[in-house]
Amino acid sequence: MPKILIVGAGYAGFYTAWKLEKWLRKGEAEVTIVDPLPYMTYQPFLPEVAAGSIEPRHAVVPLRSHLKRTKIVGGRVTAVNHHAKRADIHLNNGVSITEKYDHIVFTAGAVSRTFPIPGVAEEAIGLKTIEEAVSVRDRLLTNFDKAAQLPKGRERDRLLTVVVVGGGFAGIETFGELRSLASSLLKDYPEINFEDTHFHLIEATGRIMPEVLIHTSEWVIKNLAERGAQIHLDTQLKSCVKGVVELSSGMTFESELIIWTAGVMANPLLKKTDFPLDDRGRLRCRTDLRVEGDEGIIDGAWGAGDATAVQDLSGGGVGGYCVPNAQHAVRQAKLLAKNIVAVLRGEGPTEYFHKNLGAVAGLGLNIGAFQSGKFAMTGYFAWLAHRGYHGFAMPSFERKFRVVWGWWNNFWLGRDIASLPMTEYPRAWFEEFATRPEPAAKKK
Repeated sequence: MPKILIVGAGYAGFYTAWKLEKWLRKGEAEVTIVDPLPYMTYQPFLPEVAAGSIEPRHAVVPLRSHLKRTKIVGGRVTAVNHHAKRADIHLNNGVSITEKYDHIVFTAGAVSRTFPIPGVAEEAIGLKTIEEAVSVRDRLLTNFDKAAQLPKGRERDRLLTVVVVGGGFAGIETFGELRSLASSLLKDYPEINFEDTHFHLIEATGRIMPEVLIHTSEWVIKNLAERGAQIHLDTQLKSCVKGVVELSSGMTFESELIIWTAGVMANPLLKKTDFPLDDRGRLRCRTDLRVEGDEGIIDGAWGAGDATAVQDLSGGGVGGYCVPNAQHAVRQAKLLAKNIVAVLRGEGPTEYFHKNLGAVAGLGLNIGAFQSGKFAMTGYFAWLAHRGYHGFAMPSFERKFRVVWGWWNNFWLGRDIASLPMTEYPRAWFEEFATRPEPAAKKK
């Protein structure tokens, strides 16, 4: 049987495997997917996870629960030699193996793109993984607990100051959701007033949310300002060493929670392959999602998702290419699976074409923004559109039900504000009180 190796189990990787299971006949091909994590993360839900509106486990899709005919390998692909059709894999148990394949699908996605700004690597946290979202939520709640015990002053202000760097969709949604969470916490923390909380969003360009029209982004800025948030446009983060935030405008303040959402870049793993890359380090792919080098199509190599450079045939892509978002990743993956099946059966692949349906953002409970072409909608109904779209887009009925059921519970019961910060140090309590053997008596 032909062997298909999928590198990465994000949107594109998971959906490729999921659809291959649907369309491949029994015994037609053997599919293997490699990822260090046992689940796919639905990233559009990360801001709501950080804000306590979605249970973290409900925002991920366990691979083994949904991929029944795919071989799942827990580990990282460390190198690919496509000339030999061989991938080196470092398993989670520490063992390294080599996997041979006939077709490889590169869907390892993107990682946070950072710059050499002093303090960012040491103090900031991203929002690309479920673990980061949980940590952001627990840190904000823990900071409220600490601040409630302190008198007004520098240390208290530091704990109640949140900074988000990056004014794209991810940054604005995270910013709005956390502002909403902080406001809702005030009823449970009588020691803290609304004026005590400080939210700063730092954006290097002159506008936020470039995916929407300017009047929509201006409405978002106005709404956030009315909710007590400050947005710094045309401003760069110069330093955040030890939590002291310095801006290019000259403004300085301290923060205990700095979140970095200022862009992504293709997975650096691509540099350890013999695939052709563009000037931004992305995998060069044709519109039928086959990898293409200077001399033409590279047989048996495919790509989809955020790590690839695929021409946007609709004409709406930035620089002529599909932008790195969930809309493209999911749809490319579905087509990629169909194209692989077609090639295995001696048929021709189909080109990828998708016209952007619009953009929708959640900015906190009951507040959203929606843009489709020249039509824009803001406020409560845009928020409903946000939840409706992403609730529908979540893979499988089981995952949809868990997410929607959680929203329903929160409608009646409110957010669950219990934080579990000690999960980062689960043995600390046990170790503190564990009885240890007496030291051996010294020999005379």
